[in-house]
Amino acid sequence: MELLKKWLGHPEDIYNLLRFKMGGYRTVMPRIDPDSLGRGLRTCYRYLNQTSRSFAAVIQALDGELRHAVCIFYLVLRALDTVEDDMSISLDVKVPMLHEFHSYLYQPEWRYMESKEKDRQVLEDFPTISMEFRNLSKVYQEVISDICHKMGVGMAEFLEKKVDSQHEWDRYCHYVAGLVGIGLSRLFAASELEDPIVGQDTELANSMGLFLQKTNIIRDYLEDQMEGREFWPKEVWSRYAKKLSDLAKPENIDMAVQCLNELITNALHHVPDVITYLSRLKNQSVFNFCAIPQVMAIATLAACYNNKQVFRGVVKIRKGQAVTLMMDATNIQAVKAIMYQYVEEIYQKIPSTDPSSNKTQQIIASIRAMSLPGGPMASRHHYSPIYLSCAMLLAALSWQYLSTISKATEDYVQAGEN
Repeated sequence: MELLKKWLGHPEDIYNLLRFKMGGYRTVMPRIDPDSLGRGLRTCYRYLNQTSRSFAAVIQALDGELRHAVCIFYLVLRALDTVEDDMSISLDVKVPMLHEFHSYLYQPEWRYMESKEKDRQVLEDFPTISMEFRNLSKVYQEVISDICHKMGVGMAEFLEKKVDSQHEWDRYCHYVAGLVGIGLSRLFAASELEDPIVGQDTELANSMGLFLQKTNIIRDYLEDQMEGREFWPKEVWSRYAKKLSDLAKPENIDMAVQCLNELITNALHHVPDVITYLSRLKNQSVFNFCAIPQVMAIATLAACYNNKQVFRGVVKIRKGQAVTLMMDATNIQAVKAIMYQYVEEIYQKIPSTDPSSNKTQQIIASIRAMSLPGGPMASRHHYSPIYLSCAMLLAALSWQYLSTISKATEDYVQAGEN
C-alpha cells in the first residue's frame, strides 16, 4: 500500500499515469511497422531494442528518414562505446581502435569478435550496421562519421586521465555527450525538418548534451564510487574532502552536500542555452525527442539539490512525475513553465550558509527571466476536482494493476532517468 500512499500524495501523477496508459503514450512513443523495413534495418532496430529499449521508443517517434539516421547514429556510437568500456581489450589495441573506428564504417567486412561486453553483438555484426550506414544519404553519413571520429579521439584521451579541473569536466562531457547533441542537431538540420541554424549553433547543441551528462554524473555519485569510477571534478570536490570517496562517509555529509550543491549550480548554467535551443525547434517529433530528457534532468537536479540521499542511495524522480513531464513537455511555453517550477523548488531549498548560495541564486534569476510563466502550462497541475476524484478512486480500486504498468512505459520513463 506504500505505492498507493505515494500516488495519493501526488494526484496529478495518478491522472497522467492513467492518461498515458489509456492512449496518451501514442503521442510520444508511436511504433513503426517492422514489415515496412528491409532486412538490414530490421536487424538494426532489433539491436537498438536489445541495447536500449528506451532509446528505441524515443527514436521511433521521429519523423521520416530522420529516425533511420538517428537509429544508425546510436548503434555506431554504441559500438564505439562498447570498445571503450571493454576492460579486456589492452590499451595498445584499444587506443588505435578508438582513433580509427570511424574508418570502419567504410570497410564492409570489418567486425570485432573478441569483445566480452554484453552489447558485443553490435561489434560482431558491425557489417550490417555499416551497410545501413552506407545506405543513408551522404549528408547523414558525413555527420555520423565526423562525430564518431571526434568521439573516438576524445575517449582515447580520457582512458588514463582523470577529470581534474572544471574545464576538463566540460571537455569530458563534451566528448561523451556534447558531441552527441551536436551530431543530432546536424542530423535534424540535414533532414530539413529543422532550420540550418539548429545544426550550425554547436555551442547550444553542446550545452544540451552537457546538461544531461552532468545531471547523470551528479546523480550517480554513489553508483560510480561502488564501481570504481570517478567523474566529479577534483577542482571542486578537493575543497570539501581529501578523497572523493570521503564524501560518502557520514561524518562528512555536510561538506558533501555543499559540494553537491556547487556542482548542481554549475549544471544549471546550461539551462538558458537549453531554453534557447528548444525555442528554435519547429518539428513536433524533434521537439519531443529533445525536450523530454531536458525536463527530466531539471526535475532530477531539483530532487538531488541539498539532498543527503545522493550519498546514501539512489535519487530518482517518481514514475508518475516522469510520465507527467513526458505528457506536458510538448511546446516551448510548457517547457519554460516546467523549468520555472523546478528552479523555484531549488531556490526554496538553498541554505543561507551554503558557500554557493549566491551563485545558485544568480543563475536561478537568469533562468526565471527566460521562463516566466505566462503560457497555457503555467498552472498545469490545477486539474478539475472531479478528474482528480475519479483518478484517485480508480487508483484505489486498481493500484496493483497500475503498479505493473506496461514494460514499454517503464522503458520510456527510464530514457529520462538514464
